[in-house]
Amino acid sequence: MVDLWGGYRDAQRLDPWEDDTLATVFSTTKGMAAMAIAVAHSRGLFELDEPVATYWPEFAQAGKAAITVRQLLSHQAGLSAIDERLDLEVLSDLDRLAEIIARQRPAWEPGSRHGYHGLSLGYYENELIRRVDPEHRSIGRFLWEEVARPLDIEFYIGLPAEVPASRLATIQAFHPFTMLLHPKTMPVRMVLALLWPPSLVARTLTNPRMRGPGDMDLPEYRAIEFPSGSGVANARALAKAYGVIATGGQALGLLPRTMEELTAPPVLPTGGSRDLIIGWNTAYGLGFWKPCPVFLPELRLRAFGAAGAGGSLGFADPDTQVGYAYVMNRMGFHMYDDPREKALRDALYRCLGRARA
Repeated sequence: MVDLWGGYRDAQRLDPWEDDTLATVFSTTKGMAAMAIAVAHSRGLFELDEPVATYWPEFAQAGKAAITVRQLLSHQAGLSAIDERLDLEVLSDLDRLAEIIARQRPAWEPGSRHGYHGLSLGYYENELIRRVDPEHRSIGRFLWEEVARPLDIEFYIGLPAEVPASRLATIQAFHPFTMLLHPKTMPVRMVLALLWPPSLVARTLTNPRMRGPGDMDLPEYRAIEFPSGSGVANARALAKAYGVIATGGQALGLLPRTMEELTAPPVLPTGGSRDLIIGWNTAYGLGFWKPCPVFLPELRLRAFGAAGAGGSLGFADPDTQVGYAYVMNRMGFHMYDDPREKALRDALYRCLGRARA
């Protein structure tokens, strides 16, 4: 059990990072949202190969009647971009948001390709939970009551007002255009496509409009339930949750059938693994990333997790029964394998290797 923290939580280097400091973890939030989905699956609230419309009839609009829950959670549904303009007012009204995303037409034949649903996945996961949960809880509330509270960890999708600002790290962000200066660490085609507003990539990643990824750290975004990117936590919380699930998930009531789905090889789309948004070969399953050439390639396919903009990461490795997480506030330019995080991960596995020897 290793728990490390250090540095400063502000750009002026005046406030030390403390053991209870919390930070926005961007798309690493998706992994915790997926844990909520896994708990709901173990409760028998939905089946992966059932159409989403079985649980949410309005979803069947615009040619989506046959899309399965598995396809939706594997970024294969073609719903990466939402055509109707979203803003904070819409995102704060889950009923209105559900009506908008139910009207969305897929950008490709569902199941034929996959593409990172960088912002939209959380909207659909939230509404799925609201539809299948007997209490009709949002995913943020479901996660808190069924995952965070039972594990005695702090992970918020929708930061409560009572959490004091003195506990929050300030994200040191970058302007999107500066990504062009880092062609070796960012997917070049994705970055270039972002500059062309009509492109699928731009429509996927720029709705709602933001000045850059750092806007997710604004108080107004932290306060709403944005399950794809505005989660607030520390590495201890993420690592503990992933550790529980890496060792079988009994503390969360995960059934063997759910663990088998989590640890199974990814079910790739018929058109192959090339990601239509990121441009690299990727793999997904049950809301998580799976090991692939650009995500934890050194691990076996039983592993799963999620990474966030700027360098944060959390994953479960059932083969070593390890849960791991890294959280930062100075955003880096590596989409995966941020050097700060990678050094810690490599050290961990060197220790595990020596322990086995």
